[in-house]
Amino acid sequence: MRKPGYTWALIGLVLCFAVVILGAYTRLVHAGLGCPDWPGCYGFLSVPQSAGALETAQLRFPDDPVEAFKAWAEMIHRYAAGLLGLVILGLALFSLKQRNQVGYPTALSLGLLALVICQGLFGMWTVTLKLWPQVVTAHLIGGFTTLSLLLLLSLRLSGRLPTLPASPRIARVRNLARITLLVVIGQIMLGGWTSTNYAAVACIDLPTCHGEWWPEMDFATGFNLLHQEVGPNYLGGMLEGPGRTAIHFSHRIGALITTFMVLLLAWQLWRSRHPLLAGLITLALAVQVALGITNVLAHLPLPIAVAHNGVAALLLLSVISVNYRLRAPARARLHMNTNRSRRSLAGSL
Repeated sequence: MRKPGYTWALIGLVLCFAVVILGAYTRLVHAGLGCPDWPGCYGFLSVPQSAGALETAQLRFPDDPVEAFKAWAEMIHRYAAGLLGLVILGLALFSLKQRNQVGYPTALSLGLLALVICQGLFGMWTVTLKLWPQVVTAHLIGGFTTLSLLLLLSLRLSGRLPTLPASPRIARVRNLARITLLVVIGQIMLGGWTSTNYAAVACIDLPTCHGEWWPEMDFATGFNLLHQEVGPNYLGGMLEGPGRTAIHFSHRIGALITTFMVLLLAWQLWRSRHPLLAGLITLALAVQVALGITNVLAHLPLPIAVAHNGVAALLLLSVISVNYRLRAPARARLHMNTNRSRRSLAGSL
């Protein structure tokens, strides 16, 4: 039986997915600094459009001329993120009213609220620190984390507790699913670092890079978080070729590892007679790999690049769903034991 708040959690999940897509689009069209201030745009609540507003904006930010397209891309992303924040705030407040209900995920709802507040801060720092890669990557990871927690909240509130048979094989698959989830998370983090350092087209050939199997790379620079200091404008990136190549090449290696782990998990699920779960993650993986290859060979076309971000989110959600399904028996037993204890207590009284 569905618990109160399920519909709003589902709405929040869909809205968060849209925010992730809008964030990717904003980043890929180089509109991260479409508005040089935060939370407004050139000191206005919306993008300045009239002659007087444009003149005022130019006086306030003489070094940042208004580009309406980029400014609107940035502000639409902010509006959507703000709406998501209100939905999560509502879920958190509602959870406080339900805190005495057994099994209600109040802590998860409040954790989501704390996370979205942190996301707001990172959104501000993304602009004020001029796309500093460390902050932009953390902001991207925070978006995926918010999406993941909203999925978990939706699953918890759905009232469905699938019962998979407990067996040694299921226990092994459960451990494999956890490891696969960590690998997928690591690959998404690598993808974020690749994007925020503008390294997606550091290699434009496959399967080699610059015509070599092991091109010139500078891992020390590419992954030195202290090398890039706060101050300069990082729009377009600041790393030299070998540093970007190292990041891109690492993302490729991560893609191979992720592919292996997801296919291994799908095979084990299939052997355990769970073809739907196996098919779900295999489909998401196949589409993601195809999009990644197209990004390289077609030199990062915008629709494909945005879709690559979206399907990465879907792959993450599918692996989380598998983990949740595999953990369901233990959770079902917990609820069963709780209900038995209540009946025993009632009988004794």
